[in-house]
Amino acid sequence: MNTTLNFSKKIQSVLSLIIFMGIGLLPLKAQTYTTGEKDAESIRSAFQNTKQIRAGLLNVGYAEMGPANGKPVILLHGWPYDIHSFEQSSAILAEKGYRVLVPYLRGYGTTTFVSPNTKRNGQQSAVALDIIAFMDALKIDKAIIGGFDWGARTADIMAALWPERCTGLVAVSGYLIGSPKANEKPLPPNAELLWWYQYYFSTQRGYKGYKANTLAFNKLIWKTASPKWAFDDQTYERSAKAFDNPDHVDIVIHNYRWRLGLAKGEKQYDALEARLAKSPSISVPTVTMEGDANGAAFPAPESYASKYTGKYAHHTLTGGIGHNLPQEAPKAFADAIIEVDYMSKSK
Repeated sequence: MNTTLNFSKKIQSVLSLIIFMGIGLLPLKAQTYTTGEKDAESIRSAFQNTKQIRAGLLNVGYAEMGPANGKPVILLHGWPYDIHSFEQSSAILAEKGYRVLVPYLRGYGTTTFVSPNTKRNGQQSAVALDIIAFMDALKIDKAIIGGFDWGARTADIMAALWPERCTGLVAVSGYLIGSPKANEKPLPPNAELLWWYQYYFSTQRGYKGYKANTLAFNKLIWKTASPKWAFDDQTYERSAKAFDNPDHVDIVIHNYRWRLGLAKGEKQYDALEARLAKSPSISVPTVTMEGDANGAAFPAPESYASKYTGKYAHHTLTGGIGHNLPQEAPKAFADAIIEVDYMSKSK
């Protein structure tokens, strides 16, 4: 399997450090990680028996693995996925001594709102503030942040607005920060076709349809976004439990309507959104990733490389890797987290 690597000049010092340490170029290959029976049971337990913590507006459900004194790594899922996207990569990282935390985003799994009066808001800055509050609640000053889909956008926002909280960043599909204003610009027809569900969600029929057929709808997205990923029913059903959340439908619908300017945000986030609308650069050490069989819409890596002004590397995985990259290529994703950690250590 080939791996395409595009390095900025600033990565050279990292390469020297890696080679010096005897690990060479990190093998970002889409391979399955296997564990012993005891380790596998521990992994399942951590993701099935999630912890809970009050954090800001939410009571956050999250999985935790690895030593309590390990370097913190926070991994963020997207739609329509859940924390199980990171099950195998978390095990790899925990084994390396990292403290891995994988929270359910608002509207998923065991994460619930503290107050019934809180607006079920899916706008990007609100979700990012959730994770800052999560870090505060756990007394984590700084962490490596990684994610895909909504999770990559959230990680990008955290790195852009609160770089002091981010040791490093791993973002699948790269720079995903946007704004309703920017989204007013039409895309080429083939790109618009990939956004069909956003337009469906903008209608009342779409709201009712998603609410009535959440499981079937999301399974269709899994298949179209990762056309070469041969997941089985058990794998999907394990994640699908996360959609049985009282706020899931409202959060998802608001998220996509807000992006298209069809739903209002909240004034308390206006200042943050104004900053994000300017497409701020990201200075923290970053690795971006993409799969060669991503069936969802995504920006070309060369279109966003300049947004990352610190130490930077990009990896494109071949071999049929789709949108849910951390679950389809857990070893490669874990290696990227380790790589960005080395970047943060090098001078």
